[in-house]
Amino acid sequence: MALIDLALQGSVAAETDPIFERVERIIPRVEWPLHAPYVAAINRLKRERKAVILAHNYQVPEIFYTVADIVGDSLALAMKAAETDADVIVLCGVHFMAETAKLVNPSKTVLVPDLRAGCSLAESITAADVRLLRSAYPDTPIVTYVNTSAEVKAESDVCVTSGNAVQIVEALQAPRVIFLPDEYLAKYVASQTNVEIIAWKGHCEVHERFSGADVARFREGDPTLTVLAHPECPPDVLAEADFVGSTQGMSEYVGRLSESGGARVLLMTECSMADNVAARYANVDFVRPCNLCPHMKRNTLPKILHSLEAMEYEVTVAPEIAQRARRAVERMLEFSRQPRD
Repeated sequence: MALIDLALQGSVAAETDPIFERVERIIPRVEWPLHAPYVAAINRLKRERKAVILAHNYQVPEIFYTVADIVGDSLALAMKAAETDADVIVLCGVHFMAETAKLVNPSKTVLVPDLRAGCSLAESITAADVRLLRSAYPDTPIVTYVNTSAEVKAESDVCVTSGNAVQIVEALQAPRVIFLPDEYLAKYVASQTNVEIIAWKGHCEVHERFSGADVARFREGDPTLTVLAHPECPPDVLAEADFVGSTQGMSEYVGRLSESGGARVLLMTECSMADNVAARYANVDFVRPCNLCPHMKRNTLPKILHSLEAMEYEVTVAPEIAQRARRAVERMLEFSRQPRD
């Protein structure tokens, strides 16, 4: 109760009222006094700790817009993490993202607000699985989605994200690649290239629940609806979509729709993504087929505050794994920085 009462004090209001303007379209004003004390305390502690908060696009708006310093998809977070000069990184996402931040910042302290924030896709494959594939296909490059553990990355040749997967697969100039672990993303990549793709049967528990029938149902009463889908969705969803891309790609596409006069948009991805994009584009109307990621939602303002206060929970990667995993991530970043034809 003491912390919530701080919301009535002038210092907290003066510090957080300008921040509320960023989220007033999506967070009711009546709820703001519950968030404001945490926002003020977190932002003060960030300065004291020389910390930076990285937040994935699937974080709730009160994290995404009020305390996060760097936001984006997995690729954007990996690239920005590699550039930060902060002493402490608090990763508001899931565990593999924190490991990636640690790989590219071995000397910095990387924290997660909740150690239970895992990922069904990352847990669908192990390093031993990758070694078996390597022995079965010894001359085939192993391309691993960044949504994997450091141990799996360490057994791979290069990492990718949904935004650069096609680019990197083609840049390898190999006739075939092993693409791990998301089956649906692998199928999407295969549809965009002539490279033979050997896939694994891992799935994201959020995206695999969407179906083409869902899209058709939403279109029934609104034939002008613009459907955007993440490539982790099943193929029948992608076939019905007007645009397929990463969370960053979807956000940029909505921005173009906004510039052309607005639209009614359906995002087939984790539902906090729609909230965060909606905050930026007032003339775009969002239909929200809400599939929540239970792991992303483990991150909360109180947990972030505790993380900075107690410097918990630190994410580390064993040196013998980190060295090899870092190579796969850095190779991805090198490919991503190369100009495209």
